[in-house]
Amino acid sequence: MKLSRRKFAWACVAALSVAGVTPAQSADATPEEARAIAKDAYIYGFPMVDSYRIQHAYFVDEKNPEYKAPWNQLKNIPRVYTPADTAVQTPNSDTPYSMLGMDLRAEPIVLTVPQIEKERYFSIQFIDAYTFNFDYAGSRTTGNDGGSFMVAGPGWKGDTPAGVTKVFQSETDLVTAAYRTQLFNPEDLDNVKKIQDAYKAQPLSAFLGQPAPAAAPAIDFVKPLSPEDERKSLEFFNILNFVLQFCPTNPSETELMARFAKIGVGAGKTIDVAALSPEMKAAMEQGVADAWADLEALRKKIDAGTVTSGEMFGTREYLKNNYLYRMAAAVLGIYGNSVQEAMYPIYAIDADGQKLDGANRYTVHFDADKMPPVHAFWSLTMYDLPASLLVANPINRYLLNEPMLPQFVKDADGGYTFYVQNESPGKDKEPNWLPAPKGPFFVAMRLYWPEEAALDGSWKHPPMIKAP
Repeated sequence: MKLSRRKFAWACVAALSVAGVTPAQSADATPEEARAIAKDAYIYGFPMVDSYRIQHAYFVDEKNPEYKAPWNQLKNIPRVYTPADTAVQTPNSDTPYSMLGMDLRAEPIVLTVPQIEKERYFSIQFIDAYTFNFDYAGSRTTGNDGGSFMVAGPGWKGDTPAGVTKVFQSETDLVTAAYRTQLFNPEDLDNVKKIQDAYKAQPLSAFLGQPAPAAAPAIDFVKPLSPEDERKSLEFFNILNFVLQFCPTNPSETELMARFAKIGVGAGKTIDVAALSPEMKAAMEQGVADAWADLEALRKKIDAGTVTSGEMFGTREYLKNNYLYRMAAAVLGIYGNSVQEAMYPIYAIDADGQKLDGANRYTVHFDADKMPPVHAFWSLTMYDLPASLLVANPINRYLLNEPMLPQFVKDADGGYTFYVQNESPGKDKEPNWLPAPKGPFFVAMRLYWPEEAALDGSWKHPPMIKAP
């Protein structure tokens, strides 16, 4: 049975009313209160709304050029990302992806992976609708010997089914699984394809050879906002209300949800933006602007290195419900890994504290005995600003990484100097060139499966130095 969007929303509202929670309206708050609540609700909801935009592109809108596959069907992408991939900001171009959107309302999904050679890194990152990385399968956590891993929604209860290696339980009904399979070099792509072809995703009933349960009602997915409208339209809160329907309230957020309800934010609620008084509309819009001002203040700390990416990605428990950190993670690189899986030292400023710009030339030098300490591998990837996307360039090189070491030119001391600039540094230095755009940019370092020296801060990434 397919519910219309309106009936689906009102069914959820009715369920909330039965539970003693009734739809509140913005009249329950003064403009001053509405401004403060809107700021907090926006910070809370931005990662969820932006993640929904991506999920809609990947798993719902078949006409979207970024479309992958329907929910609960695995899609392998047998290539690395390029500047043509624009749905996700700050994409990695190290590892071919496989993507899976899971709708867990009817039953769990079982993911089967083959045995993979020990030296090849792979991971499966499980991201809930809040954008928390609630768990992982892969080289670091479950090893390379293969197995079947079950992902269950918040309503599932039971013992681990026969044949299932491990159960991962999500607190939301909609989940994204992002697979990363290491590519050693371009000639290695056929080997990656063979591994991807052996990945399997199927409902638990199919895995066990049992009859399927009744299907969950079809969802009439609302149209997402564009990245631009997410930043300014008050319809943002209605998208958040839609997503919250698939997110049972966490006990730690009961009071927060009651506060948000004062401006009409909550699962299944609807804010009639056109009916808002001019004062209330202005107050809520200012609340959104306040949220971005808070983020800008945090961004300065990130640029200065006093707040690291490792503090912004992870489980709910790890983040301790720090919603501003969660928003920053989504803005700077949504679906980034938890620090134990990957670290992301960011080059946003040079050694003199100035923002990076392609009008200048830069170098980064790694001493031979101070290369990035990793169990898997490291990389340096170029992104333009403000889009945070990969940069097209004449040699189609978007990153430098450890598997490329044999082609880099060593310095006399055995280390490596990399040239970060818009134009070629010359044929003799071109093997070590990371092409930059003409304007503002940043460079993300990735340390996959970092060693303790990286995690405890005893290893520091070298500075980016502006050439005279």
